[in-house]
Formats: sequence, structure tokens, C-alpha cells
Amino acid sequence: MWRQLARRRLPSSRLLIPTPPHRIQNTQKRWTSRVAAPSKSEGYTQDKRLATISIAFLAGFSIYFFLDDPVLPTSQGQLSPKHFTPSLVLSSEDSGPNSKLIKLAIPKHLIPSKNFNPIWSVYIKDDDIQVERAYTPLSGVDENGHMTFWIKRYPRGEVGRWLHTKQPGDKIELRGPLTTWPWREDTWDEIVMISGGTGITPFVQLFNNVIRSEETVDTRFTLLHSSRTPEELPPPALLDPLVQYADQHPDKFKLHIFVDDETGSKRVESLPRLNTGRITENELRQYLGLKSKQTSWWSKFWHRTPPQDEAKRKILFLVCGPEPMIAAIAGPYGRNFSQGPVGGALGRIGYTSNQVYKL
Repeated sequence: MWRQLARRRLPSSRLLIPTPPHRIQNTQKRWTSRVAAPSKSEGYTQDKRLATISIAFLAGFSIYFFLDDPVLPTSQGQLSPKHFTPSLVLSSEDSGPNSKLIKLAIPKHLIPSKNFNPIWSVYIKDDDIQVERAYTPLSGVDENGHMTFWIKRYPRGEVGRWLHTKQPGDKIELRGPLTTWPWREDTWDEIVMISGGTGITPFVQLFNNVIRSEETVDTRFTLLHSSRTPEELPPPALLDPLVQYADQHPDKFKLHIFVDDETGSKRVESLPRLNTGRITENELRQYLGLKSKQTSWWSKFWHRTPPQDEAKRKILFLVCGPEPMIAAIAGPYGRNFSQGPVGGALGRIGYTSNQVYKL
């Protein structure tokens, strides 16, 4: 009876008949062999794929390390900070120990259509190691696309050393201009420029484009420059126009030259006076006509004493040169070469961040 009942509920095709154990084992072996062991054709395809990837990797490795670097096309647009522009070395002349006057030229059709207010610079790229550094053209760019730079070779200055090896006819890439400090007329009664070494170049550009060319400017200018020895002073092409203009316009432009040490050095005949020693707080007070105020130690402890003439004139200090000199004059840079607080000699005198700018 139970057999008949079972046959009625389940069709004959669905009867659950136990499978012998030896058949289950044989089925598992066949399934495992299909999954784990690829066929000969599949194994050959995988080996071929691995070989192709290896050959492609080795080919790319060889191209990167053993072939010449591809020459990237330079933009033929006007001189711009967004791309590199080709320039040609016109001349490279020695101008003192480890320094040169280098003149570059860009094609005339790449000269910017608008004038750029000082102070601005361009980045020059060392193609050998793909590093760029900013340099200030002494007079900007003229109608022929010429720019002249005073560049010193430093032991750790990669781009400066590279530029000193260039000869007339060599090609150099540059981009710019980039504003270093924007000149605004009728903003300051007096601008005091303090420089060391090749840090004078931004002020030479300001002199060439503003101080001696714009007679309507009412701002008075004072330049205090320092070099280690007389031989390391700026060449006559830079220094002589400054000296002559200071003699002819003492009410508009004053010049004071300092050297750390004059012993055993050849004196520059064109300079009427050469100050020996570094630019310190005493020199700043002397040449700016500042007098020390007699204040109590209690007021000095709590706040800075403002300079005596702060209410009388709007004065701005521009400082440019080696970092140790900048720190001694105006305090070190902040993080990521930000301005940081005013310190050094100017901080002790009492000037603040809105009166001091570190280039």
C-alpha cells in the first residue's frame, strides 16, 4: 500500500533512488579535474598573455631610460607665466667674482602687448634637471625683446651654475612675468630699499622704470646696498647710473653703499664714499634721520615703541638679499616663505608688518 501511495505522489521520473557511493566519488573526481586543471589550450593562452605583458613592460622601461627625452612643444603665445617661452642668449659677460651679466632675447612677436609694472621677474628653467628659479630683468623687456640679468653663481645654486655655462646662441626657456612687488603711485611718502648681493636687481628695475623715468612721482627713495667686498659690488653698468642720479637729484634719490670688509680689496673709484661694515640698526637710524626715544623698560617690555617720525611720513621698507641678511634687517621669513612677523633691526626700531616687505 505504501508503495502504491508513493507512486501516486511522485512520478516515476522523480523517484528518489539512492545513488551508489562509488558513483558519487567518480562524479566528484571528474568535476574537480575540470575546475582545477585547465586544458592545454587555456594554459598556453595564459603563458602567452604573461609573455606579452613582460615584453611591453621591458620595452617601456628601455624607452624611458635609454632613449633621449622627448622634446615638449613650447607654446608660441606671448610671454606668459602659464607656459615656457623660448629665448636666445645674446651675450654673457663676466662682471665680478662668480657673477655675470647675461642678456636674453625672445622673438618680437612674443613680446607682451601690455606693459608690466615693476617689480616683476621671470622663471628660467634648467633643462638638464628640470628646475626653475626666478630672476629679475634689470630694465624689464624692451621693444626688441631683450632682457638683461645680473646672475651670481652660488655653490648650491643649480640654475645659476647652469646659466653661467651658457654661451651666445644657446636657447633657454623662461616663463613670466610674475609680480614681485606692485608699484603704486601716491601711496608712500618714502620707500627705503635695503639689498645685499644680487638682491639689488629688483631695485635696479624699479630705478630704471619708475625713479628716473617718471618725473611726476613725489615719492622719495633711499637705497642701502651691501656686498662682502668691493669686487663683489654690482658692476658699473648697474652702479654708475645710480651714483650719477643720486648726485643730480639728492632730494628724490639717496644711495649708500656698504661692504663688510675693504681690506686687501680694490676700491671702486666711481663711488664717492664707501661705508665699511654691515647695515645695522644704528646705520638705519642715521641715514633715515631717526632718533632713539628714551622710554622706560616697562613700556619696552609690553609693546614696541613706534619710530619718532611715524606720524609724519608714510614709509615703506623693501628688503631683498640673502636670507641671513633679511633676518638681521627685518626678521626671517615665515612658513613657506610667507612674510612672517617683522623682526631684526626694523622690528627693534618699531616698524610693523604694513611698513616692511621682504622680497
